Amino acid sequence: MIVDAHQHFWDPAVADYPWMTDEIASLRRRFDPDDLEPLLREHDVRGTVLVQALSSLDETRMLREIAAATPFVLGVVGWVDLTSVAELAGLVGVRHQVHDEPDPQWLLREDVQRGVAAVGEAGLAFDLLVRERELPAAIETARRHPEMRFVLDHVAKPPLRTGDLASWADGVAALAQLPNVTCKLSGLFTEAEPGTDLAPTVEQALRWFGSERCMFGSDWPVCLLATDYGAALELVRAVVPERDHEAVLSGTAIRTYGLRVT
Repeated sequence: MIVDAHQHFWDPAVADYPWMTDEIASLRRRFDPDDLEPLLREHDVRGTVLVQALSSLDETRMLREIAAATPFVLGVVGWVDLTSVAELAGLVGVRHQVHDEPDPQWLLREDVQRGVAAVGEAGLAFDLLVRERELPAAIETARRHPEMRFVLDHVAKPPLRTGDLASWADGVAALAQLPNVTCKLSGLFTEAEPGTDLAPTVEQALRWFGSERCMFGSDWPVCLLATDYGAALELVRAVVPERDHEAVLSGTAIRTYGLRVT
């Protein structure tokens, strides 16, 4: 069984997505369940986790409505204002674009930490969307909330284009030492030059976290900037040993987000 732990829907005609610059203009169109469903059938993917792409409660509400009407969407990781947490119902997790905050220590603000704690008290996971710069704050946050489930998105977006991986590797390795953190094997194609061998990065993440704390995510449709859905899935399926497929391709996501698969 395959569960895609990280995909998006959006409609730029309904909301403004500031990160959709001219450089990625191909993403500046509506992506909805009708676009994704044929790909899931083609690759025998049972269900998905729908993840926010905008810091907006309106988007979170829209994603919940889509999930309610779309059988293959098993859960929603939405956005809420962590400084005044509300509207957690109907979510399996919460995410904030931490790597877009000017302050690399933003996660450690007292009001944000109270919000993170509220997410945990509600029984939800917290997705860490961070890069190398924000990893120290992410590590400290996971340490402060050992009872919570944290999910590192996109292996913290390794700086594969520069090849300056030492600080990133140190930070992710330190985060992996915390048993309440899992890792999404996702989003790597768009962090690298075309043709880059991404297998070593996936292998390294598996060594750090182990298969029981790694999960597949396509990052569709963002992945379309560099590859197609099948290649995003095949990268993980080819690198992960067959004995660990059940955990990485579905089990970790189901357990971490508390998904119900029928």
